[in-house]
Amino acid sequence: MSATSSAAPLTVRASIGELDADSVAFMALQPKPPAVPPTPEIAREAMRRMRPVNQPDLPHVAMIREYQAPGPGGPIPLRYYRGVGTATNEALPVQVYFHGGGWVIGDLDSHDWTCRAVANAAKCAVVNVDYRLAPEHRFPAAYDDALAAVKWVAANAKLLNIDPARISVGGDSAGGNLAAAAAIGLRDEGAIKLRAQILTYPIVDLTWRYDERFSEGVALTSGGMRAFIDAYAPLPEQRRDWRGSPMFTPSLKGLPPALVILAGFDPLYDEGEAYAARLKQEGVAVTVTRYPGQMHGFASRPKLLPKAYDAIADMAAALTAHQ
Repeated sequence: MSATSSAAPLTVRASIGELDADSVAFMALQPKPPAVPPTPEIAREAMRRMRPVNQPDLPHVAMIREYQAPGPGGPIPLRYYRGVGTATNEALPVQVYFHGGGWVIGDLDSHDWTCRAVANAAKCAVVNVDYRLAPEHRFPAAYDDALAAVKWVAANAKLLNIDPARISVGGDSAGGNLAAAAAIGLRDEGAIKLRAQILTYPIVDLTWRYDERFSEGVALTSGGMRAFIDAYAPLPEQRRDWRGSPMFTPSLKGLPPALVILAGFDPLYDEGEAYAARLKQEGVAVTVTRYPGQMHGFASRPKLLPKAYDAIADMAAALTAHQ
């Protein structure tokens, strides 16, 4: 895979402002970080246990189904939703969604609320993808699964009752990374024309030098982000491959319109800004929404961080605009 030089400057934000009151309260509830980093299995179980704390009761949707798509490493579990208020016989626009979790944690359930909320707000279908996780499955396994999932959705439009000409991709954090990379891969292949890419605090450059002001006191620390990268893409050449670092692609021209959602107290903020700027520079329609006092992960924690609802509205507005 070809690569280009990445723009990964040291962070220059003079001030990062102050955490919102709900973010401060959220951090006050968090236990002290363990002296020894947890194993992936323990981290995954901790995420599962925190879901009732972070998320309200799951919203009702018009339909939910479980499917499996064939993938390069075996079947890929998928969860399909149709939003409330959609017609049963209507071929809906669809967003293929990739959950966050640093390519190491997260699953269909961790982002079930998010997918349901987007389906209802945008009056669309959503397909939630349970791609393979690291370190058991390192780069490019997650990317390969993401691309296979989008292709399966397009090929099975009749089964899903969706419009194959109205497919978008989206995701948060590592899922935003997969959505951005899948958009590039699909553009290059040419068979599927995406309508939009919804990138919520995406990881776009695995070589980025993180702001050490986020070394503690926030939901995702700079050290935590580096640990996720080590688990997924341990080799330098992997980190400079555009499938892992979309910023390294030679060209962003011809990509679908993008919404980039950023949180101010997030080591990924600066690379998200840089990616949005490069998309715009290369002729891609871009909207950036910023939540200065929020932290990484806020969009999937509505119970304690209610600006998640605003982020869902942002996603739905972008999807609706490009349907």
